[in-house]
Amino acid sequence: MNAALAAIKAIPPWLVLAMTAAGVIWWQHGQLQDARADVAEMAGEAGACQAARDNLVALTTEQGKALGDLQLASQHRQAEAQQAVDAAKDRAQADFQAANRLQQERTGGDQCQAATSIIDKELGL
Repeated sequence: MNAALAAIKAIPPWLVLAMTAAGVIWWQHGQLQDARADVAEMAGEAGACQAARDNLVALTTEQGKALGDLQLASQHRQAEAQQAVDAAKDRAQADFQAANRLQQERTGGDQCQAATSIIDKELGL
């Protein structure tokens, strides 16, 4: 053991420092290569994520436009349906009043009895 210690003590300090520095540089070089490989892989993944994001943005925009078109069509159909209902009410008003008059004449003019008669007929009683 003393011989080994004597051999180590015989090595000049600058040589020990140079060997240590070379070892650290060699180790760092390996670390940098690994880091570069990791960065390259992450850059590829980031590019794929960006492409997927852009695709999703395009699809979302297209779906939003289609949804807006559907809402406009729905509002248009609703307005047309309301107009049709209003027109039907106007056309049916005269017939409805005539039917009420006939029903009241049949029941002796009592509105309650006329309503009861109509409801009973609808319910099948």
